[in-house]
Amino acid sequence: MQFQKGQKVKVARKSRDEAWEPYMDDFIGLHGYVTDPDTSINDPDALIEVSLEEKGTHRLPQDCLEQIVL
Repeated sequence: MQFQKGQKVKVARKSRDEAWEPYMDDFIGLHGYVTDPDTSINDPDALIEVSLEEKGTHRLPQDCLEQIVL
């Protein structure tokens, strides 16, 4: 799935990506929105910037994210 800027997402699971850090386990279940999807790179393995509610903005692997459909 390709994420778009402004898209609402949820950190649904722990990532298998090597960029996943232990502190990110606390993000599982949180909601936020994509602030920088790196669409110019267009790499599904690239980290994307997500602003999480009450946790600030972080670069996360895409395999841990799910789109929130309203």
